[in-house]
Amino acid sequence: MSPFSNPSMGLMARTTLAWGTLIAIEIAAAGLLFNAAFKETAIMDELAHIPAGYGYVKYLDYRLNPEHPPLVKALAALPLIFHDLNFPTDKAAWKSEINGQWDAGRQFLYESGNDADQIIRWSRAGPILLTLLLILFVYLWGRELLGSWWALLPAALVGFSPTFLAHGHYVTTDIGATLGIFIATYAFIKYLERRSWRALFIAGIAFGIAQLMKFSAVLLVPLFAAILFFVILRKLYTDGWFRGSLYLAKTIGALFAIFAIGGVLIYAVYFTFTLNYPVDRQYSDTAATLQSFNGGPDPEWKTCRPSGFTTRCFAEINIWMSRSSIFRPLGEYLLGVLMVGQRAAGGNTGYFLGEVSAAGWWYYFPIVFLLKEPLPSLILIVLAVLLSLWGIRKYFILHSSYFRGFFDYLGTHLAEFSMLLFVLLYWAYSIKSPLNIGVRHIMPTLPFLYILTASALKNWVLRRDVGMGTVLRRFFMTLGQLVRTSAKGLTLSLLVIWHVLEALYATPHYLSYFNQAGGGTRDGYQYVTDSNYDWGQDLKYLAEWVKEKNNDNNTSNNIEKIAIDYFGGGNPAYYLGSERVAYWSSARGNPKNEGIMWFAASINSLQGAKGKTAPGFERKPDDEYPWLKDPYEPYARAGMSIFIYKL
Repeated sequence: MSPFSNPSMGLMARTTLAWGTLIAIEIAAAGLLFNAAFKETAIMDELAHIPAGYGYVKYLDYRLNPEHPPLVKALAALPLIFHDLNFPTDKAAWKSEINGQWDAGRQFLYESGNDADQIIRWSRAGPILLTLLLILFVYLWGRELLGSWWALLPAALVGFSPTFLAHGHYVTTDIGATLGIFIATYAFIKYLERRSWRALFIAGIAFGIAQLMKFSAVLLVPLFAAILFFVILRKLYTDGWFRGSLYLAKTIGALFAIFAIGGVLIYAVYFTFTLNYPVDRQYSDTAATLQSFNGGPDPEWKTCRPSGFTTRCFAEINIWMSRSSIFRPLGEYLLGVLMVGQRAAGGNTGYFLGEVSAAGWWYYFPIVFLLKEPLPSLILIVLAVLLSLWGIRKYFILHSSYFRGFFDYLGTHLAEFSMLLFVLLYWAYSIKSPLNIGVRHIMPTLPFLYILTASALKNWVLRRDVGMGTVLRRFFMTLGQLVRTSAKGLTLSLLVIWHVLEALYATPHYLSYFNQAGGGTRDGYQYVTDSNYDWGQDLKYLAEWVKEKNNDNNTSNNIEKIAIDYFGGGNPAYYLGSERVAYWSSARGNPKNEGIMWFAASINSLQGAKGKTAPGFERKPDDEYPWLKDPYEPYARAGMSIFIYKL
């Protein structure tokens, strides 16, 4: 039995203890996040996101990285404007290249006289803040639904999740999307419950914020529509057609008002960040970016006619908007949406279960989730699912009408139903998408999943069924219930402790974390790579390893030069020295032939070269490292993701 259900403990004491525990979770999570943030080099996407965000807040110019909304990048860049940094506005990446984000990032971080590590650390403070806010909001909504004590369970599952500890400190859109979608869903449910103008306005602002975090938040549109559909059905069923129809008209109007308020916020933010983006430059960038979009240019707008409509029409509208002083902020937003849609449709070359493909796998996300989610939380989730299915069965057995039972449930559990609906919608979307680049893409579903898990487990642990009978019989039944409740509580406590220990044991290598069924953190790369294991985060560990070797008394191990096939946002020459680094690829042959006795490779590159090619995917034999003997038995490893070989 939890201390919060102890009647001898005062309400204030229970509340204080709950908040104290939450603060402890927040402090621990912050420590783990900052520890990882300080030890890792820039991951691939940060090379584009950090300079883009700096361009937004420093120059109010959106020419870099339009394929993602600005909010996370801008927040990450805010601390940077208080530092005296050199930004390469005189280079082609800024002046003339179309979305020269990668070159701009390399120049800004490593070639302009700046301290790259200082920039990266300060930039990561923003995402870390978002992660800590997510833990807080998970607790607050959980507290409304579950009470002070049980709300700590989903908060702890988020706070000590290796997935959130990994992606919660990177300058990417994933943690922003998770927080934005969570808050927007909460605000929408609050509006449906309170039906006030204030709640409507807050829901609209929250919806807009979510859209400014990541474009996948557009799934909130069908989610809100689906929630509203079921709410209206219930109203029609319980109140009759007349009142239900009035409710229908008002609620649909409110939904469009929420979308409109969010749209105004989107416009305002994009208006600000495109103020100094020259109109002619925005127009030429947009036209060039969409040059190959769905069939190419259509100057006569034939694709917008009913008889020949294709999605190319949206590209033509976008190009037109980009040169309109009024509509160009929305044009820049639409450009990002179209770029993401084009990228998702094209898939991404990746390694998964021994195979390399660009077409994706429908079972990718379920398998990756089972391999990377800690076993204790998986046990909790599976137990909660089984308990929920059993509870649903019993619930409907007690109701002669399934419709009545469903609508009764919806009237008292709208929040939980909405969470479940989002999890199903988002997972269906992710499974259908060929863009398989990491468990991070299903992060927005996890806070909802954790709250639903806690809800089912609470009902299970605190279930009471003493029944009738003699005083003696009821005494023994009550005693038995207490014993069973204590055993259940102890089991859950042990699983939560195990979950926390998993995070502590994995530190700081959270990105490479795999559970024991997935080979553990050291061997998870055998199943899947990319942002599940190797995003370039371990380059500092390679630099430290080389330094240690050169300080070794055994001079035969000194490293004068090392060949490197690196995947990530770091810069080997910056961290190891340009005189010591030879950039390498498989096709160049064995570095030993050029007198280089050491070779280091990112496991993402190795798996892409060694994995079996899927049907229709072609790879040149020269790109398969035929000269590298025993690629999975390196001489050493830098961090988890860089394999080192003595040739």
